[in-house]
Amino acid sequence: MIAATDSDQREVLVFTLGGEEYAVDILKVQEIRGYSNVTRIANVPDFIKGVTNLRGAIVPIVDLRLKFALGEADYTEQTVVIVLNIGERVVGVVVDSVSDVIGLSAEQIKPAPEFGGQMDTAYLEGLASIDDRMLILIDAEAMMTSREMALVESLDAETA
Repeated sequence: MIAATDSDQREVLVFTLGGEEYAVDILKVQEIRGYSNVTRIANVPDFIKGVTNLRGAIVPIVDLRLKFALGEADYTEQTVVIVLNIGERVVGVVVDSVSDVIGLSAEQIKPAPEFGGQMDTAYLEGLASIDDRMLILIDAEAMMTSREMALVESLDAETA
């Protein structure tokens, strides 16, 4: 087998939520920070924990465990906020922990299965199998620009 070149691979940041491993494109990641209390905002969905001040910018914080209905999160010293750049906006997502950055080839990524009306897979980019690990790839852009999130304007609207 021929080794993949850098251009054949994309790097993803691997994180855990409720015992499962997820990943997001590393190019969307601005930084990783420890979780700290946020300022709650009235009349927002429960998964939007509030906002925080990040070097002068007000950043909305989304708890992905709550967003994906994986149960109530325990905030421990392992809990982190992944700060993402989506379009012109910065958004933080709370995850249980971050494990590593890995490279994936296109052959390792399979489309997400359809679950009918039981589960919304619009935010899933696909599944990747690496040895005995299964990664759920999150499309951060699709998730943050969705109508229910309303945290970031659709990138299509910005270019129109």
